[in-house]
Amino acid sequence: MRFGLVVNPVAGLGGRVGLKGSDGAAVQEKARALGATPRASERAALALSELRSRLGGDEITVLTAAGAMGADAVAAAGLVPDVRYEPGDPTTPADTVRAATVLAPQVDLLLFAGGDGTARDVLDAVGRTVPVLGVPTGVKMHSAVFGATPRAAGEAAALMAAGGVRLREAEVMDLDEDAVRTGRVSARLYGHLRVPDIPVRVQQRKMGSSITDPSAVSGIAAELAARTGPSGLLVLGPGGTTRAIAAALGADVPVMGVNVLTGDRRVAAADVSATELEALVRASPAWIAVTPIGGQGFLLGRGNQQISPAVLRAVGPDRFVVVATEAKLASLGGRPLLVDTGDEDLDHELRGYLPVLTGHGRFAMYPVR
Repeated sequence: MRFGLVVNPVAGLGGRVGLKGSDGAAVQEKARALGATPRASERAALALSELRSRLGGDEITVLTAAGAMGADAVAAAGLVPDVRYEPGDPTTPADTVRAATVLAPQVDLLLFAGGDGTARDVLDAVGRTVPVLGVPTGVKMHSAVFGATPRAAGEAAALMAAGGVRLREAEVMDLDEDAVRTGRVSARLYGHLRVPDIPVRVQQRKMGSSITDPSAVSGIAAELAARTGPSGLLVLGPGGTTRAIAAALGADVPVMGVNVLTGDRRVAAADVSATELEALVRASPAWIAVTPIGGQGFLLGRGNQQISPAVLRAVGPDRFVVVATEAKLASLGGRPLLVDTGDEDLDHELRGYLPVLTGHGRFAMYPVR
C-alpha cells in the first residue's frame, strides 16, 4: 500500500491551556503565549512507528507534505518521506486542503493528524474518493474518523494493508468552537468520510447526553462529598454529568472546561489550565472525577487535556474516580472505556477494570483500554 500523511501542525495546541480548541490564528497565538507546545507531529510519528513495527520499513511508502505538515513525522518514525507538497509558512487550513487534494489520487489510505477542523478540511478536499483515517491530535474530536489513540491508528492502517478490512461511512462533525468557549455546545453533521471499520481501534462519534437521572446524580454527589471531606479539593472534568454533580453540591460551573471545588463546595477555580491545575493539586489534597464522553467512552484525552499526566500522577490512582449514570454506561453497548493521555506508561497503568460510581454506594466494574 501507498500511504499519505497530512499533519496539521497546530492541532490540539489549545487543549492543555484550556482554550477548548485551536482553530484560528488568534487562538493559536494565545495558546503559545500561555506556554502551549505543538504535539501533532509527535503523535503522527507515533502512529507511523506502530505501522512500521507491524509491516516493516521496506513495505511502507509514505507520500506527504514538507516539514511540519508531514515529512518531519515520517522521518521521526524512521521512514523516508516522499514529499509531494510544499506548504506556506505559517501553514493554514488551505494548505491542508491542497495537500490532501494532491496526495489523495496517489495513495491507498490517507492518514491525517489533527482534530475535527482538520477532518472537515480533508472532507472538503477528498470527499469519498479515498479511504482516510485520522491520527487524534486535536482537543475534542467528536467525529468518528479518528483512531482511538495514535498507536491504534497505526495498527488500523497496518490491518488495512494486510487486507480484508471493510470500510464504513463515518461522520465528520462541525463544532462551533466560539460557542463552546461560551459554554454552549453546538455541533452539526458536516459530512462523511470512508474509514476502516475496525471497532475499538477507530473511535465512534460523540453522542448527545441523555437526560440525567436526578437521584443518581445526587447519590454520586453525596459519595464524592464524603470522599473529599471538608478540606480536600474536588476536580471535575467537563460534561453535563459533572456539571449536574456540581449543581447537586451547590456550585455552578461551566459545562465545558475543568473546574475545582473546595471542601465546602465553593468554586476554587473555573476553567483551569493544566499548569494551574497541577499547582492546585500539589498544594492541597485532591480528588479527580471524570465522566466518559457519551457514545465514545473516552475518560481522558478528549476535551479534558488539562487533566494532564503530571496532574494525574500528583493526585494518584486512588483518588481518581470515574462517574456515570447506569444509563450512560448502558449507552456504550459494552464497548470499553478509553484513555489517551499522551503518556503511554500512564495509559497502560489505567488499563484493566475500574469501578464506576453510578450512585450513592453503587458501583459497576467496567473495562478500560
